[in-house]
Amino acid sequence: MRRTITSKAGHAEPWHAHAWQTQSLLLAYPDEHEQFTRYLSLARRTAVPLPGPVRDPLLAFVEHAERTTPADLAAAYVATFDHRKRCCPYLTYYAHGDTRKRGIALLRLKQTYAAAGLRLSEDELPDHLAVVLEFAAADPPAGRRLLTEHRAGVELLRLALREEGSAWAAVLDSVSATLPPLKGDEREAVARLAAEGPPDEQVGLAPYMPPQFMPDPAGGP
Repeated sequence: MRRTITSKAGHAEPWHAHAWQTQSLLLAYPDEHEQFTRYLSLARRTAVPLPGPVRDPLLAFVEHAERTTPADLAAAYVATFDHRKRCCPYLTYYAHGDTRKRGIALLRLKQTYAAAGLRLSEDELPDHLAVVLEFAAADPPAGRRLLTEHRAGVELLRLALREEGSAWAAVLDSVSATLPPLKGDEREAVARLAAEGPPDEQVGLAPYMPPQFMPDPAGGP
């Protein structure tokens, strides 16, 4: 059985930042061979002093990645996260689907990051798990609150990756081990999401901002 390693008070521990930064790097797209090789080397060194339930899955993923050619690893990443909706790495999707509420949730995340001095590039969505983990590493108390808020989504992604036999399931095992155990209502949320899927209001992400701040279709403010 997996054990979750957290403080008794439920606060972020000093080692949480190192774990979350390492997990963030390993969940990034492995686009540049030399850079990702450095990530793997850094992950191996950083993982060693972490608690076993956090460390061991990270080392297992590093060993797998080191045995895999860069092209095969990149192809597996795309096949897993881009082509399988159930393995979506965007956390607000699990709670809101493609609905207006998700657009507002994305805006709030971006505002949270901006208040902490974190600026995203134009091609990054703020709810990608790698981005949330990077923020958590920079601001552990606030980041832990965000991860805990999306605990059900993290768990559903972990289970989906495990069912797919994905190597990245190990990274999610490590992430999950840094968070509080699922409570009764969260278990119910995971079960409901697994059975029904996220809400399905087909409005895309157009309301990334609340409607009152969106451009008028006729061209006015």
